[in-house]
Amino acid sequence: MSASRERLDALRRALGEVEPRAAAGDADGVVLDVREPDEVEQGSPTGAVRVPKSFLELRVEEVLPDRARPVYVLCAGGVRSLFATESLRALGYERAVSVAGGFARWKADGLPFEVPRVLDASARARYGRQVILPEVGEAGQLRLAESRVVLVGAGGLGSPAALYLAAAGVGELVIVDDDLVDRSNLQRQVLHADARVGRPKAESARETLAALNPSVRVDARVERLGLDNVESILAGADAVLDGTDNFATRYLVNDACVRLGVPNVHGAIFRFEGQVSVFDPARERGVAPCYRCLYPEPPPPELAPSCAEAGVLGVLPGVIGCLQATEAIKLLLGVGEPLVGRLLHYDALKQRFKELSFAADPACTHCAPGAAPELEFVDAAACSLGAGA
Repeated sequence: MSASRERLDALRRALGEVEPRAAAGDADGVVLDVREPDEVEQGSPTGAVRVPKSFLELRVEEVLPDRARPVYVLCAGGVRSLFATESLRALGYERAVSVAGGFARWKADGLPFEVPRVLDASARARYGRQVILPEVGEAGQLRLAESRVVLVGAGGLGSPAALYLAAAGVGELVIVDDDLVDRSNLQRQVLHADARVGRPKAESARETLAALNPSVRVDARVERLGLDNVESILAGADAVLDGTDNFATRYLVNDACVRLGVPNVHGAIFRFEGQVSVFDPARERGVAPCYRCLYPEPPPPELAPSCAEAGVLGVLPGVIGCLQATEAIKLLLGVGEPLVGRLLHYDALKQRFKELSFAADPACTHCAPGAAPELEFVDAAACSLGAGA
């Protein structure tokens, strides 16, 4: 105990301390709360940056890039903050200083604090491997929990995408599909089971996802997307994942997403090949293309055989659906470089990816600057490059 006191006294002399009121009154500085998440649940200084001491060296440069800024380090009682301040000084934060008395003193002095939304113990255990990623962190995980994704189709593409979105902790998944589970689906549509043959796919999907992650809200819509309901279903979504198996719905989803300003994560498969892209014209009007910029018109029926006619490798939609889920999560978190203006093509036989770039069509009737997009129902072939009926 004597050695510990001597060590703390030495740190106080070397690093100094500051009163909570001084820290709260410095408009140029930032309060860094280094307590653990279960402690922060009880409250934290208003506007504080929160990084647990156990992850301080890994994350501080991301959240506090300006090393010249005053940093007021706060823990529960003013002990851990001294050691954290020592680490910060070693990293080049020369104006870092410990807050005397910690959060207990902060509250006793009547200074403002808030009870931030944090992950509970169950969520921290479930998403721990994801939360430690600097690009995600607790703030990103909470953002996922507040997100709403609409999956159009619970078939070949929707199945793996829904599973991984639910596993990642996306707060609300809307599953739109009016079809019933058929035994021929089970070769690739992994949301469903043999015992559910004949049941609505949307309800089967909800049952599977609830078993995987009970904290995710699943809104099962046993209905077909059409002109009369597409905007009401897609409205309020943070992203739409298109796993449809027909061109009519694909164009309808595109048009509604353009009108609503919602990013559209596109996926398609055919035999041994698949493709993924992100259509997000609201990101930058006239620069980020929509689906119609890439495919102004559907192909003639003779060039669009159905999945039942052409066949599909069962594992292929798993690859493409997972890529769609990845793009959706990137969009929700605002990280990485989404496939906007890029089409990723996958050839399973050659085990090869190829990327193609394409630009927005300046004459596009739906996403060009000044365009007034209308919802259109395209009379097209039933199934081509689709998720599998």
